[in-house]
Amino acid sequence: MTDTVLGVVGGSGIYDLPGLEQSEWVSVESPWGMPSDQVRIGRIDGLKVVFLPRHGRGHVHSPTDINYRANIDVLKRCGVTDLVSVSACGSLKEELAPGTFVLVDQFIDRTFAREKSFFGAGCVAHVSMAFPVSPKLVDTVEAAARAENLAYRRGGTYLAMEGPQFSSLAESHLYRGWGCDVIGMTNMPEAKLAREAEICYSTVAMITDYDSWHPDHGEVDIQSIIQVLRDNASNAQRLVARIARDIPRVHETCPIGSDSSLEYAIMTSPEARDPELVSKLDAVAGRVLRRN
Repeated sequence: MTDTVLGVVGGSGIYDLPGLEQSEWVSVESPWGMPSDQVRIGRIDGLKVVFLPRHGRGHVHSPTDINYRANIDVLKRCGVTDLVSVSACGSLKEELAPGTFVLVDQFIDRTFAREKSFFGAGCVAHVSMAFPVSPKLVDTVEAAARAENLAYRRGGTYLAMEGPQFSSLAESHLYRGWGCDVIGMTNMPEAKLAREAEICYSTVAMITDYDSWHPDHGEVDIQSIIQVLRDNASNAQRLVARIARDIPRVHETCPIGSDSSLEYAIMTSPEARDPELVSKLDAVAGRVLRRN
């Protein structure tokens, strides 16, 4: 049995969680470079919680510049078993109004300037991304949203764009035509890397605006987004604190194999693996690599 360790990736409005005790900021080194910031480690009702500011404190990293590999590696080194990603996004559907939390279950990755895998030349692996979020973790998130009486919808497709600019009107209409529900800049390759690290993953997409497609709202208004972000901060804090209180204290095996995704994924034979890359994979893939 493995004790549950809850990881949370999000913005500055999230890490001052109600009920967080014995907390401290800790520096964790990663062979993949510098993470976005230190991690804040504490406990809520006895559960270990590890928070990482995705953009760094003070919002100093743009979506493209975030070192997603280092972030996920650091969370893995801290023992995180279940990761809840909290991020702002735009709505591509009329019925998904600003202030709604969408529990995303699918992604379309349109980013192009980011490192997207821990694996590569010298150690090749292929993990399934057919179902990118962990259903039992989403069950816990949904129950917490319901208990806190938050406006939410379970299920939706997240379009990950490169940024940092927002969509053109034509792009916004294109993504709507694809059937996407929300658009953001940060959940890819985060979700892919969490899967490679065998961490159960769930996304809470907090809608701040209607992107640029809505005829009654026009272009994205930064001032309005900031106001909605502020309004959402307390709701996000309540949600994460409730998740921490209610999640099972013993990690439950993921029914879709998120926590064992590397079991048969590594293709490179042991004698052909690059020792330097294998060394960097000690936290992410050590469970599998140490067997060979």
